[in-house]
Amino acid sequence: HTGEKPFACTDCGQSFRHSSHLTRHRLVHTGEKPFACTDCGQSFRHSSHLTRHRLVHTGEKPFACTDCGQSFRHSSHLTRHRLVHTGEKPFACTDCGQSFRHSSNLSQHCLIHIGEKPYVCGFCGKSFRNGSTLTQHYHNH
Repeated sequence: HTGEKPFACTDCGQSFRHSSHLTRHRLVHTGEKPFACTDCGQSFRHSSHLTRHRLVHTGEKPFACTDCGQSFRHSSHLTRHRLVHTGEKPFACTDCGQSFRHSSNLSQHCLIHIGEKPYVCGFCGKSFRNGSTLTQHYHNH
């Protein structure tokens, strides 16, 4: 429990307490992905990532909301969903103070302040702040 990390990566210098952690880290540099899905062939660096991926094929959704019963494949998706019930909006705009449940909504909102309209119609060249508005616009052509 000394905090000593005697196992150092020769590529980047990052140090680890256990040699097994260094071995796992080395996969970042080699690009090796030894854990392959038998259903689709997609490969992963860590067995835990393969285990999580397998839920796509099994359809299993082990994380259930205690308020409404909706189920999710990943705990992070349940955490994000819980904001619907709590009403919490933890992502606030630093320009105007408006709050959002999801960081992606805040990012989209911030385009208003900088005037950016990255979604461009391929037919007429008109620009839009978000993809859904562009999709609605396409129906006019």
